[in-house]
Amino acid sequence: MILHVNRKRRLGQRNPMIYGHFIEHFHRQIYGGIYDPGNPLSDEDGLRTDVLDAMRHIRVPVLRWPGGCFVSSYHWKDAVGEKRTPFFDKAWRVEDPNTFGTDEYVNMCRKLGCEPYICTNAGTGTAEEMSDWVEYCNLENEGQYARWRIANGYEKPHRVKYWSVGNENYGAWEIGAKSAQEWGRLVAEASKMIKHVDPETELTAAALTDLDWNINLLRMSGQFLDWISIHRYWDDVHEHNDLADYETVMAFTNHTGDSIRQVRGLLEAMGLEKKIKIAFDEWNLRGWCHPKAHTVSQGVTKEDYLYPRDLNDDNSKYTMADAVFSACFLNECNRNCDIVGMANFAPIVNTRGCIYTYKEGIVLRSTYHVFDLYVNYLGDVILDAWSEGMKSMEARNSASGQTETTELIDVLATEFSDREGAALAVVNKHPGEAQEVTLDLEAEGVAVLYYIAGSSTESYNDVDREEVRIQREDLGVYTPGMKVSVKPHSVGVIQIGVK
Repeated sequence: MILHVNRKRRLGQRNPMIYGHFIEHFHRQIYGGIYDPGNPLSDEDGLRTDVLDAMRHIRVPVLRWPGGCFVSSYHWKDAVGEKRTPFFDKAWRVEDPNTFGTDEYVNMCRKLGCEPYICTNAGTGTAEEMSDWVEYCNLENEGQYARWRIANGYEKPHRVKYWSVGNENYGAWEIGAKSAQEWGRLVAEASKMIKHVDPETELTAAALTDLDWNINLLRMSGQFLDWISIHRYWDDVHEHNDLADYETVMAFTNHTGDSIRQVRGLLEAMGLEKKIKIAFDEWNLRGWCHPKAHTVSQGVTKEDYLYPRDLNDDNSKYTMADAVFSACFLNECNRNCDIVGMANFAPIVNTRGCIYTYKEGIVLRSTYHVFDLYVNYLGDVILDAWSEGMKSMEARNSASGQTETTELIDVLATEFSDREGAALAVVNKHPGEAQEVTLDLEAEGVAVLYYIAGSSTESYNDVDREEVRIQREDLGVYTPGMKVSVKPHSVGVIQIGVK
């Protein structure tokens, strides 16, 4: 395959928030995950220092919190100040102690150097409760909520810029689900009140690729919105942990851009594509395993609905399939950087996250190294690129029962806004064969390939087991027509002339 790159044709500059993340009050993501007071690895605020270091290394730009479905029965006022009121989380059917609330979250974001992004309760909450939250975080000293923050020890405002009205309120599973008409009206009123509190906030609202839902939302509240929120998990395994195999996952890579194209089309049809960007603020290959929680017939015993969530902790399930798919999705977001301004991997810690915690340390799963490659080795300016002689393979999608044809190589061409050089993301989907890529671009200097592959498609990392890590291969001085052998089931970045 020949890869042609036109460095004179820049498609755009990606927003660093495309490499964002998400964390929810679910299972061990917060409690026993990143927040673990009393653990020898935790700091004075109860935050795991090893997790913070890992997050800093991949330069987490934005972190969405506190949900997720959790937020639709969450009342933020019970989780600030000295007196914390535990509550029964009706979404996940567990008690939350409320010891990790708004101030702890913002403090964590400041330690990470990332933007906080708060999702509000549009299920059992009200527009006034949402705007009160903005008062608490963003006003200097006016009103009872800003003064409450000051009394709690935070004299300066938290300055939370990004806010979401609700989470998946279109879904029957969500606490406080709404009709399209109800949703458009609520978002409009909540957004109005939030903007009255702080006009500099940027707002998004729960949406999906349903035409009627989005048209109602955008007609009624589009004038207030800066973003539209989209969620997607391609491997639907909420009720079990029978994960799609590598071949099926490769078929899924054909559909990484489906939602983006559909929402882009609607925004363009309504003349909003210059005003509203897509925030893909929950995404992952695999849905989270939580049986009998989002069903009409609820689990009765904890063996039915609670303990099976521990299946998410099986590190052997997070293989090169997850890594290859995640890279393909990030390539799609980068290629659509004119309309996709944020994406949040769901979640970052535990469950299906890229960081797994245990009492004595952490495991960096295969997807963590994809973010490492893309954040630390890839450029931020997206270049026009096309292929010649692309090979393909047949992949049976066990979810649909159909066989699909998918291209073997997924490529993204970039350069840097702050230094010289080019960087090419190259993903080889083939399970067992290396692919030769011939490079055709104007560049000079030494070429280096950084990649992850593992010994097989099923390679994974676990406690005392590291099969997937970034490796380096020196390719020599670049000349046009250079041929690069790309290992099977691999994700790589080829840097040329980067210093």
